[in-house]
Amino acid sequence: MNKKISLIGAPTDIGAGTRGASMGPEALRVAHIAQVLAGHGLEVLDRGNLIGPSNPWLPPVNGYRHLREVVTWNQVLHDAVYAELQDGRLPIVLGGDHCLGIGSISAVARHCRDVGKKLRIVWLDAHADFNTNALTPSGNIHGMPVACLCGHGPQELIEMGGQIPAISPKCIRQIGIRSVDEGEKRFVHEQDLEVFDMRYIDEMGMRAAMELALGLIDTNTHLHVSLD
Repeated sequence: MNKKISLIGAPTDIGAGTRGASMGPEALRVAHIAQVLAGHGLEVLDRGNLIGPSNPWLPPVNGYRHLREVVTWNQVLHDAVYAELQDGRLPIVLGGDHCLGIGSISAVARHCRDVGKKLRIVWLDAHADFNTNALTPSGNIHGMPVACLCGHGPQELIEMGGQIPAISPKCIRQIGIRSVDEGEKRFVHEQDLEVFDMRYIDEMGMRAAMELALGLIDTNTHLHVSLD
């Protein structure tokens, strides 16, 4: 287990449809996240907050809201996460809305390619986040990060991390899904994502879902957890 932890704040709600996620990093710090982690014997370094564009709160353009700003935030985050991994530290990103999964996971995938490791992603969310500009009813990019990581999205986002797609759908496990747009639902099925929705959890239990989601992980697998 890597005992060197780096906290990275990403205070933005640039990809969301409501305001407030930008307060997440400070809320987690007020809740003593660093002290709690240190109490488990981990070496914790708080890198502070990343700086990116403010939220202009504009309508969608070509199916995307705030695309330029989302790209900037994710590129800054990608670079920060990748640098920590190169330095042998485990980055924990304090968001921020879930569009940030594009930058963080593309950096992790890049690192895994560098060191020859497999990647397993556990995506804990009520939503599949597999929309595209043609499917989204809102244009909010926080509903698109998994699709972008799998190569379906604007060029500036899908190429982040240096490979298209950044990940294969087969390396991600989605847990707790309960609200999926109709077109998005068909696309998730077409791409064969492994989804443990709330119906599955209600019937089989969280333990069963997690045992399957974490199945076949070995010492050469990097586990990334993303939760919204």
